[in-house]
Amino acid sequence: MSRAELGPAGIYHRVVVYLLFAILLLPLLGTFIYSISSSWSATILPSGFSIKWYAQLWSDPRFLNAFGQSLLVCIGALILSVVLILPLLFVVHYHFPKLDALMNILILLPFAVPPVVSSVGLLQLYGSGPFAMVGTPWILIGCYFTVALPFMYRAITNNLQAINLRDLMDSAQLLGASTFQAAFLVVLPNLRKGLMVALLLSFSFLFGEFVFANILVGTRYETLQVYLNNMRNSSGHFTSALVISYFFFVLVLTWIANILNRDKSE
Repeated sequence: MSRAELGPAGIYHRVVVYLLFAILLLPLLGTFIYSISSSWSATILPSGFSIKWYAQLWSDPRFLNAFGQSLLVCIGALILSVVLILPLLFVVHYHFPKLDALMNILILLPFAVPPVVSSVGLLQLYGSGPFAMVGTPWILIGCYFTVALPFMYRAITNNLQAINLRDLMDSAQLLGASTFQAAFLVVLPNLRKGLMVALLLSFSFLFGEFVFANILVGTRYETLQVYLNNMRNSSGHFTSALVISYFFFVLVLTWIANILNRDKSE
């Protein structure tokens, strides 16, 4: 579409959007330039460029271990969330739709209690005794599971409401499908977009979570954010390379998710 076809209002809106986008990118761009500069202190521009900070970061076994442990904890929590929340949502929306209002309130409870307060309570409950899990990845998986529930519930609920679950199930059963077959072969494929959005939102939030990880496990099971906090006194170039690597990983993950989430007809 040409500028003439857009009109003055369309051009103005595009300029505003591009300007806001550029403002949002400036801090990230500055961090990236700092991460590839060999020295940048008293001058406007860096005195030189180097990728040695990235080489140092990605050759650090401690970083690779923290990165892998963050992935394991997040993926474990998301798998647990999907296994438990999908059947629950199906039962609520298909058999007990009046419970949706109550579920909307209950599902927000993880956000009602600050993470620091929750962590203190969990330390008391699981710090000793037969269920001593403090310092292990299991307590993080349990915490992250509860944190991911609101994201999972809202995204999948919106998708269920959009596909008209009851009509879809009734149509499948009229064609001879059992309740399980209709849910697994008809409803579940239609929830692909909502499920992908839920997983992406939850993963992006959990991968950057710091409070629970720092208080409940710390260096005993060092995650990426705990590693970043422990390395805060190192070179600023090194920590900038770490931050950019984190954003780049989330960006690539988002790009892959968008590709997988496209309709085949597009």
